[in-house]
Amino acid sequence: IIPIVMAGVLGIYGLIVAVIITQSISTPYGDGSTTYSLYSGYAHLAAGLCCGISCLAAGGTIGIIGDVGVQCFGLKASGGQRAWATGEGSSSNDDGAAAAMSDGAVSAEAANKLYVGLLIMLIFAEALALYGLIVALILSQNQYSCEVQ
Repeated sequence: IIPIVMAGVLGIYGLIVAVIITQSISTPYGDGSTTYSLYSGYAHLAAGLCCGISCLAAGGTIGIIGDVGVQCFGLKASGGQRAWATGEGSSSNDDGAAAAMSDGAVSAEAANKLYVGLLIMLIFAEALALYGLIVALILSQNQYSCEVQ
């Protein structure tokens, strides 16, 4: 469930940048002139792309780590038997696989080591998006206002 929550946070990063950019866009005057410059538009585009691409990279990384983590934890919990992939131990006549699974049961300490390692990898993957958010916030603050003559 942790990779799912972390992926949801990535969407919130994009929402934060979108709200900040929207608040800094000025509406045009009645005669069609505006103070929103081309420089400000490209700075806001760069901020959105920076946040979006870094969140895309972090989301892909979180998805891969979550998938591999679930597979590794399942393999460790089954004592190294790949019953989910090969079908070993699925029939009632196969007592050897069931005995091997009970002998190689995962201890709480081994499960915690695997969990902590996965959690650290997920945190570092989330840091990619956080760096993108910080750069996007810095970029969105760069503005140039046009003078109305």
